[in-house]
Amino acid sequence: MDDVLIECVPNFSEGRNIKTIEAIKEAILSTPNITLLDIDIGHDFNRTVITMVGDPNSILMAAVKSSKVAFELIDMQTHSGEHARMGAVDVVPFIPLANATMELCTEIAKKYAEIISSECNVPVYLYGESATSLERISLPNIRRGEFEGFSEKIKQKKWMPDFGKPEFNKKSGVTATGSRNMLIAFNVNLDTNDKSLANIIAGKIRTSGVLKKDDKGNKILDDDGKPLREPGRFKSLQAAGWMFDDDTAQVSMNLLNYNITGFHHVMESINLEAKKLDLKVISSELVGLGPLDAFLDAGKYYSSNDNDSSEKELIEIAIKGLKLDVIDKFIPENNIIEWTILKNRRLENE
Repeated sequence: MDDVLIECVPNFSEGRNIKTIEAIKEAILSTPNITLLDIDIGHDFNRTVITMVGDPNSILMAAVKSSKVAFELIDMQTHSGEHARMGAVDVVPFIPLANATMELCTEIAKKYAEIISSECNVPVYLYGESATSLERISLPNIRRGEFEGFSEKIKQKKWMPDFGKPEFNKKSGVTATGSRNMLIAFNVNLDTNDKSLANIIAGKIRTSGVLKKDDKGNKILDDDGKPLREPGRFKSLQAAGWMFDDDTAQVSMNLLNYNITGFHHVMESINLEAKKLDLKVISSELVGLGPLDAFLDAGKYYSSNDNDSSEKELIEIAIKGLKLDVIDKFIPENNIIEWTILKNRRLENE
C-alpha cells in the first residue's frame, strides 16, 4: 500500500486562534508517512483548510487525530465567520491520487465516520461519491441551515446522519466526510464592498444558477411545488458571493472538475459579468493547492504561443492571467500539488 497516495483536505472552523491551529497541525505532523502540503488560514472566514497526502492508513490516522484535537479545542457555540459551516470539523474529503481509486477513498471516509461518530459523539454525513442519497451528494445541500439550524434539521427523517445518533452536539456540531475528485477552491476579488453584486455574478456562472421569479419577485414553482431554477453558465461549478475583507467582495468558487470548467473559464466569465455591473476584477486567490494540468490549461489559454512555451513559462503566464500574484507573491512550488510533493520529497532526502 506504500505506493498508493491519498489526499485529504480537512476544513476546521477556526481561523483566528493560532494555538488551536498549531495543535491541529502538530497532530498531523506527528503521524508517520504524512506530508503536510498547505495550511490556509482565513481570519474573516474563521476557517482553516489543511492539505495533506499519505498512504491510506496514515491519512486516516492523521484525519482522526487532527479532528479529535479540533473537537476538544473548538466550541461552535461561540463561533462566527463569513464562511458557511456546520461543525468544528466541517468537512473531511478524501481524494484519490497515485494508484488510488474512488472506491478506496469511500472506504476510508466510512472508517473515519465510524470512528468519529463513536469516539467523539459527533454525527457524520457522507457526501460526494460516498453519498447515500441524491440529496447528500452536494455538500452545500447538507450544510444548508448551518450550525444554528442543525438542532432541528437533524431530527428530520431525511436528515438523519449516516453515522452516529440523530442528536445534535452543541459544542462540535456535525461533520461531513466523503470521497471526491480533486476540487479547486478559487476566489476572484472585485473592486466593490457590495457582496450582493458578487452574488449576482455567482448566480450567473454557477451550475445551480438562480431561482426563477415572477414580476413581483415571487418564486416560480413547478407542478410539485418546488422552486424552478435558471441554470448557470458552467457545469461542475459552485459559487457564491462572500467578502474578502471589509472593502472587497469576492466570487468564491469550487471548481469540481477542472477538465470541464477551468480557471480561465471562470475568470473570463467573471470579467465579462463584472463589466456589465461597472466593476473590475482586481485579484484572485487559490485556497489550498491546485493540480498542475489546471494551471497549464490556463497558461495555454493566456499564451500567444503555447506550443513554444515551456511548462514553467506556461505556469508564469497562468499566474499573471489569473491575477494570482496581486495579493501576495504566488509560489508555484507551494501551490501546485505535484510540484509541492516533489519539493517535500527533495527536502526529506537532504
